[in-house]
Amino acid sequence: MMNKKEKIDKFIELVLIENEKFNLTAVTNKDDFKNRHILDSIYPTKVFDFENKFIMDLGSGAGFPGIPLAINFPTSKFVLVEPITKRCEFLEKVKKELELDNVEIVNKRVEELDKNTKFDVVVTRAVSSLNILLELAIPYLKVGGSLIAYKGRKAIEEINEAASAFKLLSCHVEDEQIEKKGEDIIRYNLFIKKDKETEAEYPRSYSKIKKKPL
Repeated sequence: MMNKKEKIDKFIELVLIENEKFNLTAVTNKDDFKNRHILDSIYPTKVFDFENKFIMDLGSGAGFPGIPLAINFPTSKFVLVEPITKRCEFLEKVKKELELDNVEIVNKRVEELDKNTKFDVVVTRAVSSLNILLELAIPYLKVGGSLIAYKGRKAIEEINEAASAFKLLSCHVEDEQIEKKGEDIIRYNLFIKKDKETEAEYPRSYSKIKKKPL
């Protein structure tokens, strides 16, 4: 049985091999990959407890941040939601080779999920702007649950643009996590708390969300 470090190394190897066929990431150097994707994925663990949670990775892509988190927190159940079939096939391969029994792969758009399924946490990285992301994620959280949105330098701008969505979806930014290199912000993660139940009309179809964000 592989330990956590061995699983991370194997995951990197699998992504870089698959990348030659499907262009999963622009980063092809192993060390850069660790810094850019693995450390970025687990950065929120410095301030947030991921143990014993039911967690959705919304728009998992090549498995970030869901796979590194699942490797590090085997007591939690992770549902990786990804609409592109080829990526899901790759994620199934990763799950099998890394023996990740705490991971489930769902080949759907997130707004197609059963609205009665509620998560403790939703994580999402490089998926969409916050005003769209909130409508996709918040309805699937338990009241008191957290959306962790992995963001970059424009996080504050996105918060301001999403003011109406925060109000309509009954949620708020509870905490912010910033990592700087010199004067430059390189990571900016938002911890968004769900305050009360979401109205039944949300989420709308993605075409409506995209055409007219809240």
